[in-house]
Amino acid sequence: MIYLFKIGFLDIRWIDILDILLVSVLLYQVYKLLRGSVAVRVLIGFLILYLVYLIVRAFNMELLAGILGQFMGVGVLAAIIIFSQEIRKFLLLLGKNTFRQNEIFNSIMVWRRKTKKEGLNITPIIEAAKTLSGTNTGALMVFSKNSELKFYADSGDQLDATLSKRLLISIFNKYSPLHDGAIIIYESKILAARCILPVTERDLPAQYGMRHRAALGMSEATDTLVLTVSEETGQMSLARNGYLFSNLSIPEIRKRINAFLMNTENEKEAEMVKGKEELQDDLTS
Repeated sequence: MIYLFKIGFLDIRWIDILDILLVSVLLYQVYKLLRGSVAVRVLIGFLILYLVYLIVRAFNMELLAGILGQFMGVGVLAAIIIFSQEIRKFLLLLGKNTFRQNEIFNSIMVWRRKTKKEGLNITPIIEAAKTLSGTNTGALMVFSKNSELKFYADSGDQLDATLSKRLLISIFNKYSPLHDGAIIIYESKILAARCILPVTERDLPAQYGMRHRAALGMSEATDTLVLTVSEETGQMSLARNGYLFSNLSIPEIRKRINAFLMNTENEKEAEMVKGKEELQDDLTS
């Protein structure tokens, strides 16, 4: 057996280096797929628990190791159930374009990527939302700051277009083939249109339609902010972390989008508004 080098009592082989590299690439691809969703927190919890299990077993703590071992055995089945949708996404992307040769190269050569992100100018969004609201044109816009939401973007039509007021109004025009569904906005681009979003299973008052249910569902499943323009009333709403802030004015829309993109959301104010929204929902339901 040919060893590369030794670290203390560990003999490192070439195959060990290759093994570590392959696992690193695999874990990075899984993280990239889950990034921006609540599932990544569950994944981190599983990894921490598994690390504790390895440490306990290394110290020969038999009782605790046995308990954690049984839990880890059941945890594999639990993980398959919890991550059933993510596993399906992973397999779909595996056969599509996630692990193409250039994607693997880009995953390994992380340091060669462009790290500078272009800021998002929300003025075209505000102006377009004002116009859409004035004409009672329904719209659904998803803002993401940490992820391209590849799986949701792949459910629609890829655009990768520069953000502009005219383009937004054209997309949501009721005669446009792209108006049905949501658009996904990341950095300064409209990644895709006509995207399918998860729908919340919560009971909502009758005045909220499928756009609001999809906005709530997306905010529950991912770390995003979703803007909704009602087709019936023209009112604008924002969904964040499973809460719906409805009947907002243009200045409020601008303030909340900026706070989301700049990570300056006022938690205390948000909790107060959430309480008012929940009370209003209880009264109207």
